Amino acid sequence: MRDEILRILSSYDQEEVRIGTIGSHSALNILKGAKEEGFETVCICREKERFVYESFGVADHIIQVDDYRELLDEVIQRRLIELNTVLIPHGSYNAYIGSLYNLKVPVFGNRVLMEWETVREKQREWLERAGLKLPRTYSSPEEIDGLVIVKYPGARGGKGYFIARDRDDFYRKAGELVRRGVISERDVDSAHIQQYVLGVPVYFSFFYSVVNGRIELIAIDRRYESNVDGIGRIPAEEQLEAGIIPTYTVVGNIPLVVRESLLSRILRDGQRVYEYSKRIAEPGMVGPFCLESIIDENGEIYYFEISARIVAGSTVGIPASPYSYVLFGENMYMGRRIAREIRIGIEKDMLGEMIF
Repeated sequence: MRDEILRILSSYDQEEVRIGTIGSHSALNILKGAKEEGFETVCICREKERFVYESFGVADHIIQVDDYRELLDEVIQRRLIELNTVLIPHGSYNAYIGSLYNLKVPVFGNRVLMEWETVREKQREWLERAGLKLPRTYSSPEEIDGLVIVKYPGARGGKGYFIARDRDDFYRKAGELVRRGVISERDVDSAHIQQYVLGVPVYFSFFYSVVNGRIELIAIDRRYESNVDGIGRIPAEEQLEAGIIPTYTVVGNIPLVVRESLLSRILRDGQRVYEYSKRIAEPGMVGPFCLESIIDENGEIYYFEISARIVAGSTVGIPASPYSYVLFGENMYMGRRIAREIRIGIEKDMLGEMIF
């Protein structure tokens, strides 16, 4: 498959390469960064989102679809190839399309690692074997012996996640969320049950540069989640009477600067994750990835998830985070960092080394 993709890439006019993505998730970040690095942009979007990308003026070419899965249609792929498009994957590719193996359009990054991201057991294997500290996991609700958080497979933005304290609490809350239509019975059967670590959720957006041969910390953020972050506005008595089940649907992201004493560990952990990625699928991580963590009161960092592509929270770094500015001495954020890598890759005849 990769040989065919590289053959398609070799047919591209290198002076007319365009950067494209699905109009969702972090597309504004990606498309704006591409334009700042001198690329024309391609946005694949539905009619209801088209207005967003036209309003912000970041899409030079818009390919309108009824469903994002149409990205795999031969006609759409042919059009993208005719435009010399390099696609930048983000969370909506996992949520709406799934496997990218039938996508012949060149994709920036490592498709195998993106597949690993969608399976929580594989994520855990990756993080554990890289030597990172993780919360305990439970194989069934019957094992719950303390506070846990219940999650589901795939990129769901925290929708339907909930806290449980024991087996009965798990089934009571899961049943109520199914009744409300927030989750399905299938979600309950495939639930990932993880120890709840009390602390601050912190998300580290890294970039592995093929050109520079290094790990770069581009931005740090935390999420603002509904309704768990809004429940504090309601007095405890009313919370109990209302029978509220806090959930964790992400509605936004907040930039964060961590204590500098934590940075050595954070950077080493990013490096370890990259090094182990080479054992999963050569050549390993290419471009953006995110380590999602909880930092407790003792400064211990527990990692609970990895995203092998750009995450929406990196958008808080536009036009620059403190970390990217210190590193580059100019405005730099994840979308622009991706485009810069592609631009230099074209100049140095290294673009093929970034497409997997």
